[in-house]
Amino acid sequence: MKLWLFFTLALLWLELQNGVCQQVKRKKEDGENRIRPGRKRVKVRYPKVKEKEAGSKSQSILTQVLDKGRFLRLGESLSLSPGKTMELRCKGTNIGWAYPSYLDTFNDNRLSIKQHERYSQLILSSPSAADTGEYSCWVVLCDGQECTKDGESTSATYIYFTDKEELFVPSAIYFEIIYLHPDKPATVPCRVSNPKINVSLHREVPAEEIAVDGTQISYNPMKGFIILNPAPEHKGAYYCKANSTTKTTSQISTKYQLLYVEVPSGPPFATIEASSNIVSGGDIFNVTCTVLGEPEMNVSFSWRYPGQGQRPVSIHDSWRLINRGVGHTTRISQSVMTVDDVETIDYGKYICTTKNKHGVTLVATTVKSHE
Repeated sequence: MKLWLFFTLALLWLELQNGVCQQVKRKKEDGENRIRPGRKRVKVRYPKVKEKEAGSKSQSILTQVLDKGRFLRLGESLSLSPGKTMELRCKGTNIGWAYPSYLDTFNDNRLSIKQHERYSQLILSSPSAADTGEYSCWVVLCDGQECTKDGESTSATYIYFTDKEELFVPSAIYFEIIYLHPDKPATVPCRVSNPKINVSLHREVPAEEIAVDGTQISYNPMKGFIILNPAPEHKGAYYCKANSTTKTTSQISTKYQLLYVEVPSGPPFATIEASSNIVSGGDIFNVTCTVLGEPEMNVSFSWRYPGQGQRPVSIHDSWRLINRGVGHTTRISQSVMTVDDVETIDYGKYICTTKNKHGVTLVATTVKSHE
């Protein structure tokens, strides 16, 4: 009896031991399951989410090459010292560039552009204050022979070359005409080589400094003084004055003549007139085609006339600025055709075609025989 009781207690003790061990083991496995996925989320998943969010923001494809193979991704503006070669890179296999236009106008050999396999390289040697301006690049997308600019892959940076001797960005002309239109802002383009320079706007007659309130008239070092709503009272001769932070002597900019214009934009407003609409054989007459328009608006002329291709004629084109009304400036463009020693073939309709960037206008007049 004692032996049977002892054997029963022994079996009970073994069952209890197995249950305790299994319970501890399950807790350990549960604990491991909680820790292992947690480490995986912190170490792998979270950084990936952050990288994706950062990549969703548009980034500049334009960089500056620094010393020792370092690169600087460029933002809205950058200030550099003159004289030291500048190297820019734009990421892409087919890249277009824009830079201060005078570098093209004078075929400046200081500028070179080279397309590499994965990027395009722009190098400007010996830069000076005159090279201050916007530098931009963009990806060019081509479909066969047709290529377009990818507006979503474009970067631009305004670069100042901070020359202590040249406070204003030099201009190729000493006296510049600025046209004031009532329907759009006007800019007096006295740009500076350093955005920290203090600049003021002055009228010559009467001699006075123009108040800059930041609304009607404001200053942008990348553009100049901006007149938001030009009016006739703004016309006159102006200049800008720059004060250096290191020198007491001020510098004076190019002189600007502001002319007020009140001519509506659109196709040419053209008229035509013959010196005489009735002529006899052997006479001389001319036909004048006239366009009144915006001072800076170029106009082209072409003619159709009865003796075209068979009779010699002379054609002379010209333009000049005139004042109309009180202080309004207008451009008058003319094309004059002269017919000498009239013959029968010269009688008929004379048609003048005028063209500007807004459109085309045709005008005509008829020349008849006196008989």
